[in-house]
Amino acid sequence: MADTLLDDVAGLLRETADRVVLPLFRKLDEDDVEEKAPGEIVTVADRQAEELIAATLLRLRPGSVVVGEEAVAEDPALLRHLRSGGDVWLVDPVDGTSNFAAGRRPFALMVALLTDGEPTAGWVYDPLAGTLAVGRTCDGTYLDGARVDTTGVPATAGGLRGAAMSRFLPPAARARVEAGGERLGELLPGQHCAGREYLDVLTGDQQFVLFWRTLPWDHAPGAVLVRAAGGVARRFDGADYHPADEGRGLLVAANERVWNEARAALLDGA
Repeated sequence: MADTLLDDVAGLLRETADRVVLPLFRKLDEDDVEEKAPGEIVTVADRQAEELIAATLLRLRPGSVVVGEEAVAEDPALLRHLRSGGDVWLVDPVDGTSNFAAGRRPFALMVALLTDGEPTAGWVYDPLAGTLAVGRTCDGTYLDGARVDTTGVPATAGGLRGAAMSRFLPPAARARVEAGGERLGELLPGQHCAGREYLDVLTGDQQFVLFWRTLPWDHAPGAVLVRAAGGVARRFDGADYHPADEGRGLLVAANERVWNEARAALLDGA
């Protein structure tokens, strides 16, 4: 893998984790954590990490725009850039903040690059596991330096293992998904960290993951990586996922066959 931009942003995520995030893990004071919206918390690590990442990304691509999770919390109008021309960075400085604040794993640092409105590159780094995935839509995905290809993952329903964030689903959909999980090999409850879920699809630890909430910084980086490895990321109705699209519900799978099997088992009639 020889790609300066992929390497530069990967190095930035490692540096940010080492300098900002990990030194605060399990060392947050009460004043370091606050609620930014009902049920949504932010820590000093989120804010400091986003500042460092954003400043460096702007140096790497002068004239680009950074749309960070914490910046959007202050100015939601920043989301308009997700359909604009040029280079736009999506940043989740600490994905899995609730885990991080509670001193639990996993959590991840994530970045996606959109070019002229289309996702073109992604980075997901789990600093505790030391797992890093990087990739471009045109060049494939690399997990810790090794090329990943998920096109050959078997798609027998009874052998599929994956996660569903069912607690966020409307009651009727939740009941359908939980009942459908009995037709699969194993249905997991999720890890409260979208980045780790995407990494586990790439590592083969699971073959699919179902989400309800689809905030762009949570999903654009991982969706780029899964697609570049041969997988799919689609809305429940089969429409391709785009980070600027509003709406809920997302099913990500290692390949087309797995997506179809998981969709049939979990969402039949949805």
